[in-house]
Amino acid sequence: MKFTATLYLKAAVSFIGLSVLALCILWLPWQAGELALTYPEFSYLQYPLLIGLYMTALPFFFALYQAWKLLISIDRNQAFSELAVKRLVLIKYCAVTIFVIYLAGEILIISQNVGHPGIVLMGLIIMFSSIVISIFAALLQNLLKNALELKEENELTV
Repeated sequence: MKFTATLYLKAAVSFIGLSVLALCILWLPWQAGELALTYPEFSYLQYPLLIGLYMTALPFFFALYQAWKLLISIDRNQAFSELAVKRLVLIKYCAVTIFVIYLAGEILIISQNVGHPGIVLMGLIIMFSSIVISIFAALLQNLLKNALELKEENELTV
């Protein structure tokens, strides 16, 4: 059961990673070019926004890699280890980084008065999701730390 659960999670992580990679390589440059042609008065924002989106892809893929490694350690029955706690901390920091980059982007978009409601809403959804992931990773980190402390106490008593 445990192996199939992690297998499904690994498949989901792989699918998410490949989907976002395809979007970054194929769709984002095309869409940025199309928007620059459609709205030439905002074409000066094409590359800053594209760079900002690619900057958020780096911590996203790093967090996915850490999640993958965490699933591997669960398969090896090493879920309650300091390395697992460290991976959760890294995932938390990646989520916070994505939030900060999107917050800066939202401020840029609103300050330039080019905030289309759909784009601003999409940014807010991504920011909210990042904060939820960060809080969830912090919660799991604390639970895992407490479990490790209890495990060490039990090993010392026996």
